[in-house]
Amino acid sequence: MASGIKDKVAIIGMGCTHFGERWDCGPEELIVEAFGEALADAKIDRNDIEMAWLGLFFQEQSAGKSALPLSISLKLPNIPVTRVENMCATGTEALRGAVYAVAAGACDVALAVGVEKLKDTGYPGLPERSKGTFDDLWLPNGTAPGAFAQLATAYSAKHKTDMGDLKRAMAHVSVKSHANGALNPKAHLRKEITEDQAINAPMISAPLGLYDCCGVSDGAACAIVTSVEKAKEMGFKDMVTVKAMQLAPSNGLEMSNNAWDGSYLLTTRIAAERAYKEAGIKDPWKELDMTEVHDCFSITELVVMEDLQLCEEGGAVNAILDGAFDRDGDVPCQVDGGLKCFGHPIGASGLRMAYEIYLQLHGRAGKRQLDNPSMGLTHNLGGHPFRNVASVSVFGLNS
Repeated sequence: MASGIKDKVAIIGMGCTHFGERWDCGPEELIVEAFGEALADAKIDRNDIEMAWLGLFFQEQSAGKSALPLSISLKLPNIPVTRVENMCATGTEALRGAVYAVAAGACDVALAVGVEKLKDTGYPGLPERSKGTFDDLWLPNGTAPGAFAQLATAYSAKHKTDMGDLKRAMAHVSVKSHANGALNPKAHLRKEITEDQAINAPMISAPLGLYDCCGVSDGAACAIVTSVEKAKEMGFKDMVTVKAMQLAPSNGLEMSNNAWDGSYLLTTRIAAERAYKEAGIKDPWKELDMTEVHDCFSITELVVMEDLQLCEEGGAVNAILDGAFDRDGDVPCQVDGGLKCFGHPIGASGLRMAYEIYLQLHGRAGKRQLDNPSMGLTHNLGGHPFRNVASVSVFGLNS
């Protein structure tokens, strides 16, 4: 019977570029930058890597199709390389491929890289080409802000939450992320804002204002993984191990009937339940020390706190305003600034989240370091609330 991957795979090295408008380089240089940090961190040779995965979403606008951008950029020794894509969960998918390969015994050491180079396109948001034959029939002119604005209004209606209170909670989310991002030397946005600025910012799609939306960045992140046994042989002691990696894509239910009321993220709830079961987590509030979630919009982070069982349903507004998820709160969220301020190069974001958990668990997060964390969770959501891919992963210390 399948037993999952808990504590079978260790992360022995990670790297991450500075995120932002990286006019100074192309995707190849970003890959090399992140890989160089990870390789030095793992203290291994490039030739020790036996398999690799590349996460890249907008290949036409970025590095290109196939495994070649990674293999050629890093001059890998003709090892198997696989390119993966799963919307905003792309970086996590690359890591999942590497982790599963090691857990299955297909190789001893595997590499996962996520990269995106979007600013050169001149496009202000996510560049959209055809999404497939039928997608354009469903979404001829849909926008991400519009879809997540509907999440906000549905949440308000279901829980009878005053829109003013909801706006204040969303503003608190953004203020927190900006304050955390200001402490992160690799973050795209490093400027603090006030609650008044967030609430009174230009409206993008009511009730979402400018500061409720994350931007688009260039960047890359990287992880090197091996089995726990191999890591011990290599001399690693306090290791960060993978406790769970779960994925849940929509199956059409949200769009096809009234079973879903639009006020929560169904796939996130499913992925979270599976991840907690795989990791052996009974009480997320007590057992998780931090989270990095998909705050593409401030309302997303707010709703996800409930979907991850970190507060009761309908209780996220009060929990956020009480500071439960601040850097000095009970379960800090987005300690590195999140998508909102660290940035969102789609192919790299999932690995960037894991990078922050990795740094925090090793006590290497600098000014934003938390007090002795031992377990953290990452969450990605690709697509719209009614049609998406959700991933939930858990990482922890293993001495």
